[in-house]
Amino acid sequence: MSKSRIVAGIELGSSKITTLMAQVNVDPVSFETSISVVGAASVDSSGVKKGQVVDIDSLVESTISSVEAAERMAGYNLSDAYVALGGANVASQNSHGVVAVSHPDNEIDENDVDRVIEAASAVSLPSSREIIHVIPREFMVDGEGGIKDPVGMSGVRLEVETHLITASAASVKNIRKAVNEVGVNLDGLVFSGIASANAVLSKTEKELGCVLVDIGGGTTSIAVYVDGALAYSGVIPVGAKNVTNDLAIGLRVSLDSAEKIKLALSEDDKKKVKSDAKSIGDIDMIDFTNLGIEDTKRVSKKTLLQGIIKPRLNEIFTMVRIELEKENLRARIPSGAIITGGGAETSGVEESAKKMLSLPVRIGKPKGVGGLIDDIITPAYSTPLGLILYAAEEAPQGNMSTITRKLKLPSGGFFGKVTNMIKDLLP
Repeated sequence: MSKSRIVAGIELGSSKITTLMAQVNVDPVSFETSISVVGAASVDSSGVKKGQVVDIDSLVESTISSVEAAERMAGYNLSDAYVALGGANVASQNSHGVVAVSHPDNEIDENDVDRVIEAASAVSLPSSREIIHVIPREFMVDGEGGIKDPVGMSGVRLEVETHLITASAASVKNIRKAVNEVGVNLDGLVFSGIASANAVLSKTEKELGCVLVDIGGGTTSIAVYVDGALAYSGVIPVGAKNVTNDLAIGLRVSLDSAEKIKLALSEDDKKKVKSDAKSIGDIDMIDFTNLGIEDTKRVSKKTLLQGIIKPRLNEIFTMVRIELEKENLRARIPSGAIITGGGAETSGVEESAKKMLSLPVRIGKPKGVGGLIDDIITPAYSTPLGLILYAAEEAPQGNMSTITRKLKLPSGGFFGKVTNMIKDLLP
């Protein structure tokens, strides 16, 4: 009989608050894991601007609405959840650590791995910064590099290259406080770029080298993978809401009307049928009266795309290119750019990305889950679905350190199973 548990992820975005709950089943024979979404809810965001908490009370109210709706759908009470972390305060750096192997016969064990990663984490940071992730990129044993898991190998000197992701301590504290006030225990904070990468990137893309661009409402998260490991992560303070603002200003309509127009253009691209367009010469005039927009009767689609939307998209991808060039990573990502997030559904996003990045481009849709997914297998849900996948990977090993769980050998999973059984017996 397969063992199951419930995991959850919450995205506190600038445009929406999304809660997903999923049932994770582990086959006792093959140890294969299957993930089935049992509850999903998304409400308009309040209290978050550009990834930063600006009003805790409003955020708590919105989050409670999202969590309760997901609980009703799932039929479970949500007690623990992973939460996505974004915002322009997120930064990253690479670090190096080295230790002597402690075992008498020079065999590397998990204690050595934890010690070398702890050594790499001992970097000088301002008191206003907090480390969110310490991700090992590669290990070196006696000077030999390219090692992903050194446990069981022999050597006298163990080194590691790690990727550290940090965030503003105040911002992290505000998110923790908001989630706790909702009545949910925070299992951990996960950088939104890592969460989305879990949901949309293939192992081959990570190995060859690629850049994930997650265009959210108020910010754009970047995660660059080289040789299967995270090499750079960052956040740009521009997102899909800026496109909406530009449409509202350019067309002299409300933000709600501008959002309707943006979505209508996206749907028009998906269907490839201009049901509301009339050809006048070489220009498509789009009629928006059926969207309930009174002030704007007919608008040139070319004007919307070329004059308003694409300049903002070009700006976003120019900023991404600048970050890649600054880190000397542009030549190391032959798999190209994978665009995801709600902004990935903006009309013309692929063309703009190809033009500004000069890389292969595809739109990344989440995968790896089943269940109630008809409405959520879209780029807009990449981050919360990535949180579910992250939770499914992290949770089985109980309270072990994040690094130990990631590096655990299959033969060492017994202790994790025992820990999990004990947790299930606890009230």
